[in-house]
Amino acid sequence: MVELSEGESLAVGGLRVVAVPARHGTGGRLGAGKSGSLGYVIEAGPRIYFAGDTELFEEMRAIGDRLDLALLPVWGWGPRLGPGHLDPITAAASLRMLRPRVAVPIHWGTYTPVGAPRLWPWLTTDAGGRFAREAARVAPEVEVRVLDAGEWLGLGPG
Repeated sequence: MVELSEGESLAVGGLRVVAVPARHGTGGRLGAGKSGSLGYVIEAGPRIYFAGDTELFEEMRAIGDRLDLALLPVWGWGPRLGPGHLDPITAAASLRMLRPRVAVPIHWGTYTPVGAPRLWPWLTTDAGGRFAREAARVAPEVEVRVLDAGEWLGLGPG
């Protein structure tokens, strides 16, 4: 394990990992806030942005330079989304700043409180679809792929 700070990078085999800013906040958790939140740009031929847990922030514009893929969180784990997170609408808005070729919604539908799928079924079924619909409206030039659990996506040229 190698710890990176914002702006630092690490070469791993044939790829480069660059730590980029994220804005998450601590939410008042005991022991939280001792380290900053980060996203990562992975350069291995294609340029891939993994946003991590973050909210929308202006510095995303600087991250979005020739991105092939943006992996964007579109929800959290419960029925309410606190500060420091993207929802389907704000994640779609980030596409105008990031300008990726392809976007995949992540961080939704697989980790929920016990009983949540029965009480709030949209938690496990709709966040990705809502993101795709909003992305088509605000950033139609970006291809959105909503993947099922375990499904993979190959990035070919162009």
